This record gives sequence, structure tokens and C-alpha cells, in this order.
Amino acid sequence: MTSLSATIQDVFNEPSCAKNANKSEAEKKKGCTKQLQPGGAAGGCAFDGAKIALQPFTDVAHLVHGPIACEGNSWDNRGAASSGSDLWRTSFTTDMNETDVVFGGEKRLFKSCREIIEKYDPPAIFVYQTCVPAMIGDDINAVCKAASEKFGKPVIPVNAPGFVGPKNLGNKLAGEALLDHVIGTVEPEYTTPYDINIIGEFNLSGELWQVKPLLDELGIRVLSCISGDGRYNEVAASHRAKASMMVCSKAMINVARKMEERYGIPFFEGSFYGIEDSSDSLRELARLLISQGAPEELMARTEKLIAREEARAWAAIAKYKPRFKGKKVLLITGGVKSWSVVAALQEAGLELVGTSVKKSTREDKERIKELMGQDAHLIEDMTPREMYKMLKDAKADIMLSGGRSQFIALKATMPWLDINQERHHAYMGYIGMVKLVKEIDKTLYNPVWEQVRKPAPWAKPGESWQDKALAQIAAEEAELAADPVKAEQVRRAKAVCICKSVSLGAIEDAIRDFGLTSVEGVREKTNASGGCGACALRIEEILEAGVVVGQPTELQNVAAE
Repeated sequence: MTSLSATIQDVFNEPSCAKNANKSEAEKKKGCTKQLQPGGAAGGCAFDGAKIALQPFTDVAHLVHGPIACEGNSWDNRGAASSGSDLWRTSFTTDMNETDVVFGGEKRLFKSCREIIEKYDPPAIFVYQTCVPAMIGDDINAVCKAASEKFGKPVIPVNAPGFVGPKNLGNKLAGEALLDHVIGTVEPEYTTPYDINIIGEFNLSGELWQVKPLLDELGIRVLSCISGDGRYNEVAASHRAKASMMVCSKAMINVARKMEERYGIPFFEGSFYGIEDSSDSLRELARLLISQGAPEELMARTEKLIAREEARAWAAIAKYKPRFKGKKVLLITGGVKSWSVVAALQEAGLELVGTSVKKSTREDKERIKELMGQDAHLIEDMTPREMYKMLKDAKADIMLSGGRSQFIALKATMPWLDINQERHHAYMGYIGMVKLVKEIDKTLYNPVWEQVRKPAPWAKPGESWQDKALAQIAAEEAELAADPVKAEQVRRAKAVCICKSVSLGAIEDAIRDFGLTSVEGVREKTNASGGCGACALRIEEILEAGVVVGQPTELQNVAAE
């Protein structure tokens, strides 16, 4: 695990990470080094993140070394699409059992590699390390090296056992595996001045295919997409690209940054969600390619294409804008979608009443404020009851979220549209923007909502579970409004760190009592951010809010008495 620990430290010290940008050198070295305890990765483990990041490589055999439950949990859980091989949809696992735990699973892993190569003959095998073999000491690096030499095929170790960290760390560890074992190992048949890499795009519902025709028209060749609809030899030859675009995701920023350092490939972060963002991304791609030696006329052709596609898109959505007038949207998602989708919705004429920022970076939040204004309603962690009440009070006319939140909207008899990875529609590019608008319109004006909102013939006012729930919420709000002391207790009791059950009040007390000024200090005193680490940004904001540093809590209580 020594090499894995070093890799994790290197990933946490990522200089291009927005979270590290304002840290001192000492804070960068110690701020994120504490590893998780087994089971502490709430919301997805490192293995899950690595599998999500790499499984869209379609012609690769993805072999999970561990108990069968690990593969069953992660297989085909994202809506990525393929235009070629479907080998990636085949589930491979070593299915470790109790005997393997006692005697080791290395022989089983080697035999599994041989069986896959003999039966399927893939260009490569990705071997994913999970918790059990990592804890018993299976050396998958050695096994993969031996299998590669024996069978003459690349067998790539992906060291991302679940207990080392959350899903986002797994994304980055997957990127490190590509950098260490894949990228730069194959030379392309030919190169052009228009070759690009697209990094962090997973072709959900075939979204990449909505943008690729535009790039083809401009003569821009996607040398490699990492990893949506990708091929092993393409990513292996991606070091010859002239520019890279990191699509709306910081998950693989280490790949983009290290390819720039090693191979001189400049990159930028862009989005193909929304009309203006799509145009800006095309312009930036053209600019980078020109700076790398492409002809100047590329920009003129790009502007011509943008003008044509924008005119078509605006004309297509114009008829929907009157229907959207006054319609309000509650956006419950995370990460970059918390701002990239905002831009698209505003272009459609919809009003945003709030967007969740639970998994968003500081940079994401700043972009939201640029789009929605400094008073934008940023939702840190809305409870299901709060979400339900917002919808029932008609503070929002439709909710856009992932599948886990859909039942709240359905209980509130309010329209809901899936915009996360499980969705069945592609919303990227100009065509995708029009599709998003159409789907929102169909959802908002579906006649089923009028029917389900009608009370049953036998229902009596105030006796339905919906009426009782709203009455209970109203009573609780009134009680807190009348009792400031209790309201403060409720505020302080709100959980900030779910993994370690640390409340807002406990964090504020620790900051005040010990004069804490860093997330690391809060972690040492309260254990907050000692689990998946997702609450670190929230703790930074609490620190910035300026909790008064004074006498310790115990002395203040004595003085009050």
C-alpha cells in the first residue's frame, strides 16, 4: 500500500484543484492526507469512482478483483453509450471467497486474466483492486505485470480499494492508472493539427454524439475521449493531441494537468450544456488549436458554424419561452451541474428558485453567483421535508434532480425531470439544449398532474397524509419562530459532517474554544471531515463566517450563570 499512499498524497496535492489554490504549502501537504476508515465513504467509495471513470472504455475487459458484490454494485450503473464494442457491458469478477481470503487471491486473479484473454481477446484488461484483496495483501501490480508478459496483452492495475477515500478520489486514481500505464504507450497512425482530447466526458445517453458532428464539420478530430465511447488504443495514443478540453468535471483534472506538463498539451475547462456555453467551448478549442499551429482560418469557420447553430437553437426554443414565463425550477444536483445547467435553464426563460451545492467546489459556487446574482439561493443540504414543502408551497413548479429525489416530487404531485447519469435523454450541445427544453415542457404540461392533484371522492379536508404533513411542518415552524432559544438549538444541531455525526454547533464551539483557523484544525478537534471529506468546503465557509474567538464554552456558561 506504500505506492498507493504516495499516489493518493500526490492526487491530494493537485495544484490545479480549486480547493488547493489558496492554501499554503504546509496546508497542501497535510490538509487531505487522512485516509478513511472502512465504511466511511458515504455516497460512493474509491473503487466505485474508479469503475465509473474507466468503464466507458468500450473495448476493454473490466475485471473486478474482489467479492462478487463489488462488481454487482458498480456494473452498468451509469448511462454511458457505445458506438462499437459492447465488451464493457460484460461483467467480469474474480468472485473471491473465504478460501481466497485465507490463502490469497493472486492465483485466482491470474487465471481470470488468462480466461478473459482466451475467450474474448480484448486489447487490454483493467484490473480493479477492492477492499478485501487490498487488506489481505494481494499484489495486483505484480500479477498484472506477470499476466502482461505471459499473454502479450496490457493488463492494467487500478489501485483504488474502497476504503482509501470517496468516489471523487477514485476518479482521480483511475486517471493515475491511465497516466502510469496507458497514455503514451501507443503511437497514432497519423496526426493532424486539429487533434484534441476530451477529458471527463462519459457519453451519458450518447451526449458526445450530439457534439461530435460539429467538431467533424470543423475538421477537429477527437483523438481520444476519456472515457465516453473510448477505445484503449485511442487513449494510449492521446499524448499526441494538440489540445484538451476538460468537460465540466474536476474528476480527472490530474490527467489534464499532467498531460500538459508531460506532453505540452494545453487544456481548458468547458461545458457543452446550454447555447452560450457550447459556443464558448467551440471558440476556446479553436483558439487553443490555432495557438498550437492550426491555420488561423479555423476561427472564422468556427464563428460561422456557431452563428448557424445558435440561430437554429434560439428559433427552436423561442416558442417555449412564453409557456415558461413565470415558471420556477428547483435544481437538486451537484458538482458542475449546479452551475452548467443553470445557464441552460436561464436561456430557456425559466426562473431558478434554488440550486444545490452539496458537491460543488468554491469555483462552482462563484459561477452560480455570476449567473444568478450574489443573492442566489444556494442549498447546502435540503432535507426531504424541506424539499417537499418548497414544492407543495408552489415555490417551484418543477424539480430537476437525480433519481434519488424523484419520489419527493411525486409525493408532492409536482413535475420532476431526471438530469443525472441515469437519464434516458441527451442534453449536450445545441441539439441537446432544444431537447432539454422540450422535455421540461412535456413534463410541466403533462395532464397527469392535474388529475393526481384532485382529492379522492372520499377524502375529507385536512385528513390526508399530505395535509397532516404540511400541518406538522407549519406547527414546527411556528414553534421555532416563537422560541428563539429552541430555534438556535435546532440550528446548532444541524449535521455538517454526516460520516462522523458532527453538528454545526460542535464545530462552531471548537472554532471558538480553540481559536481554529483551518479545516485540519477542526478535523483534529471534532473529527469533522474525517470521513468522506465532502464537508470540508462547508467547514471552510463556517470558518470564513467568523465565529467569534473568545472564552472557552465552559467559562462562558459559568459567566452566564
